Amino acid sequence: MALKVFADRMSQPSRAVLIFCKINGIDFEEIRVDVLRNEQFSPEYKAINPMSQVPAIVDGRFKLFESHAILIYLSCSFPGVSSHWYPGDVSKRAKIHSVLDWHHSNLRRGAAGVVFNTILAPLNGIPSSPQAAKQAEKILMKSLTKLETFWLKDGRFLVGSSQPSIADLSLVCEIIQLELLSEEECHRILSPYKKVVQWMEDTKKATAPHFDEVHEFLFEAQKRIREQISKESSGKYEFKSKL
Repeated sequence: MALKVFADRMSQPSRAVLIFCKINGIDFEEIRVDVLRNEQFSPEYKAINPMSQVPAIVDGRFKLFESHAILIYLSCSFPGVSSHWYPGDVSKRAKIHSVLDWHHSNLRRGAAGVVFNTILAPLNGIPSSPQAAKQAEKILMKSLTKLETFWLKDGRFLVGSSQPSIADLSLVCEIIQLELLSEEECHRILSPYKKVVQWMEDTKKATAPHFDEVHEFLFEAQKRIREQISKESSGKYEFKSKL
């Protein structure tokens, strides 16, 4: 029985898991859980993930949620996964875990907070907070600075590695969500961080062609959002609450 991956390609962690499966030749069935339609709250899905978030996996009788845990499980459970994604050396694994733990408390809070309060909430008729957006941007910029000056100081990839790990994939999928912002805003936020931008490009190349294929859904949403913002700013667009 093939692995089942429950995901929404608008979700950063979902994309990381899908790309990982594809790049490592893992046989799986992708099952879409449309978060904008609240499908994550259905009784059927809550039986798999009571936290009502994506992604989640079912491997035979085994169920698992939380993307970092999923990536670790896949790295250890499926033959043929390249060792650089999750090395056998305990010290290297510990460094990867330190990045993943830091990610949830810092970079994710900042990036997701900016995108939600600036773009997704207003477009979907959800009350947003300019103060929350401002605070999220402070966390994001601080996190990007830490990436630039600490996590990427010793090599092309995180923690001094010459090849990407599950941490690189997870964090790049997080940052690429900023593409939903206007082109000007995205450039303003990322352009000061030369190492970060180059690392993102290196990670994309290392996971080609699957990175772009899995992100195509996001890029299509980006086009619709930017068109909508452009029409609103010119006063010619009637607001629609759904993308």
